[in-house]
Amino acid sequence: MTALSTAPGHVADRAAARPAKRSPAGLRGTPGQWSGRFVVALVLLAFGLFFAIPIVWLLLATTKSPTDLIQNNPFSFGSLDGFAVNWNALFAFQDGAVVGWLGNSALYSVVALAITLVVSVPAGYALALTEFRLRRALLVTTLVVMLIPNTALVLPVFLELNTVGLIGSPLAVILPFSFFPFGVYLTYIYFSTSIPRDLLAAARIDGCTEFGVFTRIALPLATPVVALVAFFSFVQNWNNYFLPFVMLPASDQYPMQVGLTSLLASTPAFNPSSAGAASVQLPTLALATIMSVLPVLIVFLFSQRFLVSGMTAGGTKE
Repeated sequence: MTALSTAPGHVADRAAARPAKRSPAGLRGTPGQWSGRFVVALVLLAFGLFFAIPIVWLLLATTKSPTDLIQNNPFSFGSLDGFAVNWNALFAFQDGAVVGWLGNSALYSVVALAITLVVSVPAGYALALTEFRLRRALLVTTLVVMLIPNTALVLPVFLELNTVGLIGSPLAVILPFSFFPFGVYLTYIYFSTSIPRDLLAAARIDGCTEFGVFTRIALPLATPVVALVAFFSFVQNWNNYFLPFVMLPASDQYPMQVGLTSLLASTPAFNPSSAGAASVQLPTLALATIMSVLPVLIVFLFSQRFLVSGMTAGGTKE
């Protein structure tokens, strides 16, 4: 009798201890919350369309003839034959100069990227996890140099390279490209916050040299930040226009970004004096623009996972 009389009390206690279910109104949110979400979504949609519409137009323009581009709907698809015509016209420009420009961009960007990694990653490790004289001064210098615009350094770098006779050679572009203090700073932050110091100390106690600690312990753990530095360096090198334009006087040494100016100067829509047999039409110029950004897009798509890991890895301290 006693057990039966007390059972409802236990049931009531358990029912009171359960968290209250959220009402449908709570899930839906208040009118004020919905209005805020609507405004945010509207702003994001506006920004998305602002950037997406020109890209869509550019992609569709590569499938049209110059006449179709002007007369037809801007967002209509042309034809695959039109794309083939523009493709052939692009790679026939100046006897295939576009192929050379793409190759030059790849050469300058990849070689400079390799040098950047060889320099930046050990430098960031040394600044973060080792003690030596002038360490703090080097770190402050790195941060100060990051604040100087790259264009402000072009003239002194030009005078320096001209003195040693490197102007007009690939090294005139590769060496300045390799100067990437932001990479040193990124690796410094990563090694300072995400590498367990006890793990490195244990390796030293076991007799591992400092070089061995770096190559066998720290470097394998730093894959995300290495990928992040590589991506930023590649994008900066590939998209750099002003430095190669100043350092390379010969058109056959141009990277793709500088070569685009030659295509632009040969387009009658932008330069009426260029009308003639060697002129470039707007659909062909649109295709060249797509070709100039495609490598960066491909690199980004294949490295998303590492980029996200690299950006978030230094957020917490071990």
